Amino acid sequence: MRFSIPAVVVEAPDITLSDKTQEAFDAIRDLPSDSKEFGAYLTKLWTMLEEFAVTYGGRLLIALIVLIVGFKVIGVVNKRLKRAKPVQKIESSARSFLLAAMNVIAKIVVGMTALAIMGVPMTSIIAVVGSCGLAIGLALQGSLANIAGGFVLMLTHPFRVGDFLAFNDIKGTVEEIGIFHTTILTIDNRRVVVPNSTISNSTLTNYFALPLSRVDLTFTASYSDDVDLVEKTLLRVCERNEKILKDPPPFARVSAHRDSALEYTLRAWVKSDDYWDVCFDLHRDVKKAFDEAGITIPFPQLDVHQR
Repeated sequence: MRFSIPAVVVEAPDITLSDKTQEAFDAIRDLPSDSKEFGAYLTKLWTMLEEFAVTYGGRLLIALIVLIVGFKVIGVVNKRLKRAKPVQKIESSARSFLLAAMNVIAKIVVGMTALAIMGVPMTSIIAVVGSCGLAIGLALQGSLANIAGGFVLMLTHPFRVGDFLAFNDIKGTVEEIGIFHTTILTIDNRRVVVPNSTISNSTLTNYFALPLSRVDLTFTASYSDDVDLVEKTLLRVCERNEKILKDPPPFARVSAHRDSALEYTLRAWVKSDDYWDVCFDLHRDVKKAFDEAGITIPFPQLDVHQR
């Protein structure tokens, strides 16, 4: 996709000079044509510097003090904010992003204040900053969309680092929430980097947003096996697993009649951190329990008759 950036004209700020300073500037515009005029030119140049120092030296000194003191204060405030308890509660990625943004904005304000002290009209400063911001915004509109998406994620918290997500055929654990991208670590240990603008506009499934999760599994048994025996066997497997919660109690019932087997649904509540351990343990333990109880796990068969 192509897009064009309109031309942005940035005019230099107008600084009003005193009459004497303006005359001194006009006097040195014409360069000397030979060595005889060079001495007189140096005199005019020195006069201009003296006049400029007398008229604007105080402003330059005050502006320089404002810059130095302002940047020092910003640094001290930034360090104290990092150690503040309310800021420490924010996620590391969101905290670093917000502190960096506040630091840049504060320095811009100090710089604009110094320019205003030097005599640059505030309207000119605002015009220049606005024009530059427009040009940068048009050139980096994709990145700005990602930054806006990052702000949305950090303010709304639809997920946090360590949550297991599913969206747009991607399943994995959130490894990092950055300014521009969110990093997802998939089950097969692949790192997927997703733009924040994409993930903030997608429909997400957060498996571990709440402290408890439910494991839903289905098992099959032969039509000849006793239904009550199969259900009791599934519940007995859940009772033996220490990570499965007793309240709410596990659930095991016939859920469907398939072509060659009965389907049983097993549901068990666990802590979100134990979800995958319980899921894998149940698959293993149910197979062992079925073998001990003599329950048959059927598989598709095809009988071929030849005439």
